[in-house]
Amino acid sequence: MAGIELYAQRKLKHRRTWTIAAVVLSLVFMIGGEIGAYLPAVAAGFVTPGGGADGWPQLTYKLGVSFGLCSILVLLWAWLFERRGPATLGLNAKGPLRFVRGYLIGLAFLATVVGVISTAGGYVVEGAGVFGSTAVGPALLPIGALMLGFIIQGSSEELLFRGWLMQLIASRHGIWIAVAANSALFALAHAGNIEPSNELYVGLANIVLFGLFTSLYAVREGSLWGVCGWHAAWNWLLGLGFGLEVSGQVISSTPLVTDLISAPGAAWWLTGGAFGPEASIVTTAVLLTGTIVLILRGRTRDHGVEAASAAA
Repeated sequence: MAGIELYAQRKLKHRRTWTIAAVVLSLVFMIGGEIGAYLPAVAAGFVTPGGGADGWPQLTYKLGVSFGLCSILVLLWAWLFERRGPATLGLNAKGPLRFVRGYLIGLAFLATVVGVISTAGGYVVEGAGVFGSTAVGPALLPIGALMLGFIIQGSSEELLFRGWLMQLIASRHGIWIAVAANSALFALAHAGNIEPSNELYVGLANIVLFGLFTSLYAVREGSLWGVCGWHAAWNWLLGLGFGLEVSGQVISSTPLVTDLISAPGAAWWLTGGAFGPEASIVTTAVLLTGTIVLILRGRTRDHGVEAASAAA
């Protein structure tokens, strides 16, 4: 059913970007953010071409600046071409409350995944966390900096995929096409994180589930704030809480809680292998359960006006 406005009622002055153009622009926004952050950092000698020798300061810069620029491009397009403000993209009422609540829920989801895998024998402790080190203060610096970086990164991806792209597709083609399309495109954006392998394929399937869950969460809440918090918490606790891979990326920093690695002989489908827990069947079960609960409890709203009224 076309004509659905997810977060705010459409006004006569508003324009809608064509669907194919929106998909292409999504890629342009992501690449534009990457280039805008990468070129000056390389020129200044702060970032190594290829990223082989980069550490947590460079990762913080990348998360904050490249994804931040991506968000700016999205917001500028919505403002200058579509004549719409941030509230129409889901950045509406009760932002701090919804963000914090989403952050706490995201922490709980990720802790459940890691706890189940650990209980099943998938992990062993490689080292102590921050509070087991002799220099707690310096060890907390990257954890705090990357928390901010992951807030910008997670929120930017949600703004692009669940905020701007999903509501555009929903307004033209209906809610379920919008949910499926943005989730699939979100997974494709992670397809090059590691070499083709079983871990990558399961990881991409789980990222589709991730997209489905966060899409339904945003639609049911009538706001983008909650999923911004959820996404940021998931990535931060995964990489900086337990020292595990985040979609195949390893962060070189002492983790907050404890430093876990895959147990010798542990099956890749349990731990997620090189892709990290996001390629684990435990993550599949947790995200699938969360998605089903959202469907059963909320029944996705078919009227964008109703969602906007709940958000007001």
